[in-house]
Amino acid sequence: MIRKTTFIAVSVLILSIAGLAQESRTEVSVSGTGFFTSSANGNNIQYSTTSTGGVLATYRRHVKRWLAIEGAYGFDVNSQKYALSSEAFRIQSGIHQFTGSLVLNLPSRGHSRLNPYLVAGGGALLFDPTGSTDNSFSGASAQARGTFVYGLGLNYSIRKGIALRAEYRGLVYSTPDFGFSTLTTNTVTQSSEPSLGVSFRF
Repeated sequence: MIRKTTFIAVSVLILSIAGLAQESRTEVSVSGTGFFTSSANGNNIQYSTTSTGGVLATYRRHVKRWLAIEGAYGFDVNSQKYALSSEAFRIQSGIHQFTGSLVLNLPSRGHSRLNPYLVAGGGALLFDPTGSTDNSFSGASAQARGTFVYGLGLNYSIRKGIALRAEYRGLVYSTPDFGFSTLTTNTVTQSSEPSLGVSFRF
């Protein structure tokens, strides 16, 4: 009786572990991105930026077939430009992106290679001046801005556990001023971040 009970318990444990392994709940990705920011006007200041490219890394934990939790880190370098009535200023900065989101996996056909999804969440952007000689201000301070993130994407499976990923993310946040009141616009802008990369699920 004890041997039979032990056998059953071990069998259930092995099947449970095998089932978890087959679920492949963890997913990581690395992508190259574009980073394009909309212009904004406020306090008689015209705010704009240079367009640039960067990288984005994500970690997802699939809690349901249709739902996942995602943490993301991105990095870009561009120049923030401020045009006042009398003069113009420029501050080059690295932009560190830290976000957490819910990912809604959209329905797809049973054996389809395509997996579309939606992303919504929030986080912060850290604008960190580079100290470039092109910067108009010395002593510009690093500054964090809260951000709302939304997006949509598509995974295309190329083999078991590996997929190509195409994604669009939008980041909505207040324009940075690096601690200088003369650069404060009191406006909100949006950065568009298209990306292409690869994801690994295990």
